[in-house]
Amino acid sequence: MARVSENDVALAILRIAAARPDNLCTFHRARNEVPNHLTLSADDLAVSVTRPNEPLWHQLIRNVRSHHDTEGNFIYEGFLEHVPRRGYLATEAGEKHLK
Repeated sequence: MARVSENDVALAILRIAAARPDNLCTFHRARNEVPNHLTLSADDLAVSVTRPNEPLWHQLIRNVRSHHDTEGNFIYEGFLEHVPRRGYLATEAGEKHLK
């Protein structure tokens, strides 16, 4: 099975955030709940070489912010907003995107 993509993870984060009263998906919540929204492969679950205490797919959570200026990215498209040191906020556009 192929690895999940950054946008797969971003969509899961958006779904989690949109279901919350404050529209916020914290980083902690993302790490705990994204696996409930995606099927992670053995490659996704492999331990990171550079961060030995986490699986590889956790990097994709951070990549949503890192690639914010790339077309197609959920922040670039206005679906999510980065909340420094907290997580991601679902925007009105993001909620419309889910529908």
